Amino acid sequence: MYLQRRNRILRKTPAIRAMVAETILTPNDFIAPLFIDEGKGQQYEIPSMPGYFRRSIDGTVKEVKELWDLGIKSVLLFIKCRDELKDNTGKEAWNPDGLMQTSIRAIKDAVPQIVVMTDVALDPYSSYGHDGIVENGEIVNDPTVEALVKMSVSHADAGADFVAPSDMMDGRIGAIRQALEENGFTGTGIMAYSAKYASCFYGPFRDALDSAPGFGDKKTYQMDYANRLEAVKEAQMDVEEGADIVMVKPALPYLDIIREVKNVVEVPVSAYNISGEYAMIKAAAKMGWINEEKAVLETLTSIKRAGADLIATYFAKDAAKLLTS
Repeated sequence: MYLQRRNRILRKTPAIRAMVAETILTPNDFIAPLFIDEGKGQQYEIPSMPGYFRRSIDGTVKEVKELWDLGIKSVLLFIKCRDELKDNTGKEAWNPDGLMQTSIRAIKDAVPQIVVMTDVALDPYSSYGHDGIVENGEIVNDPTVEALVKMSVSHADAGADFVAPSDMMDGRIGAIRQALEENGFTGTGIMAYSAKYASCFYGPFRDALDSAPGFGDKKTYQMDYANRLEAVKEAQMDVEEGADIVMVKPALPYLDIIREVKNVVEVPVSAYNISGEYAMIKAAAKMGWINEEKAVLETLTSIKRAGADLIATYFAKDAAKLLTS
């Protein structure tokens, strides 16, 4: 049998496959999300995220050192606010001695070169569990943006390299950029959650931080999962307003959106491989239905192949070990 072209030649051996691989995954691609709690020497495994923990600052610093040694260059911080500090203004979010601000300083003191990104949203601080201020049952946009600006400036002052607004309020990127400039934080970047969808896959994350909405849902500000062009518009607007990096969240059900956004913006695109996606792989692996290590690398490679330059993932540490072993 004569064939002019035999495509299987380029799949013949592991060395050939590696040589011609179109997508190369490395620890440089990962952003490691970290959950931080009060206290000292504390570590709590998240029931719906087996193998993942919420730690006090000392344990978080130790974890960051290990991540850096594995080649992971960036962490994304989330804190669990005590109930007695929550209210409808979110004012604890810009407390200069708050848990987030203290965590930023501790991490930068311990590992100065690591890129510290911080979550900017009011839900961990809100007595309602929403990403914004509530008035008459409505999440109001402009007063929320004012709060997010204070929060962002506070994080920058503590030493954050990037603030990462995850709230989906209109106009917040431009307002934050202006405030950073006016307050002298011209080197602080913005990673905008530009296309954050109202997804059912956030459940384990909300367990981790006790930040589930106390009423209703988040569909008046997070995006409708039926929409594609809206994501492109949101990303373009955030870039125009001053975002340095844009994000699509979640990742796996939205690989098409990652590609659409990548095709139109000229800034790095990140994607968030979220808690529900993590939990699904963990659950299937526990049942013996899939090989966890293979599933992790295939999943993360698919996200990068779709167009993500950076991937926030709870598998960052495990994947880095697999890639460097």
